[in-house]
Amino acid sequence: MRYPLFLNIQTWPVVVVGAGAVASRKIRSLLAAGARVTVISPQATPSIRRMAAAGKLRWRKRRFIRGDLRHARLAVAATDDLDVNRRVCAEAIMRGLPVNCVAPPDAGNFFAPSVLRRGGITLAISTGGASPAFAKRLRRDLEAFLDDGYSDLLNQMSATRKNKMNQLHSSIRSHSKGRRS
Repeated sequence: MRYPLFLNIQTWPVVVVGAGAVASRKIRSLLAAGARVTVISPQATPSIRRMAAAGKLRWRKRRFIRGDLRHARLAVAATDDLDVNRRVCAEAIMRGLPVNCVAPPDAGNFFAPSVLRRGGITLAISTGGASPAFAKRLRRDLEAFLDDGYSDLLNQMSATRKNKMNQLHSSIRSHSKGRRS
């Protein structure tokens, strides 16, 4: 069984090995989360080339070599070569890094879920690597269900909670002052 986790990777150095369509989707998610991404691949999709040219990521135009993960805090193995992916995962695990592996998924130590965001609400859906396509389908079904009303409700609940917490802290301060007198 895996432990679900929302992780703040802002400013983390992340290495993505591979630069195809799947890697491109993962890279966009990593950049949106604020990671500092380095891509290692001799070839890249046009979108990855554009991101590199715009300075959004570093692209090392070569094959993965042992030691490429030495400064990383997280790794993604996203090539179409299972042997390369296994080597990336082996190095990452040896270094104690979280590593997501596109194929074979069990070579890594975490799965990247299908994600649905609505305002302050984030739902992560995983099938444990069994069927990413089914996770996407389920996400689409939930998108239809989770309209903006839920985000509005969350905003109201958040404001109410903040107000109640401020009242509680104020009450505690007043009570503490009264005891010192």
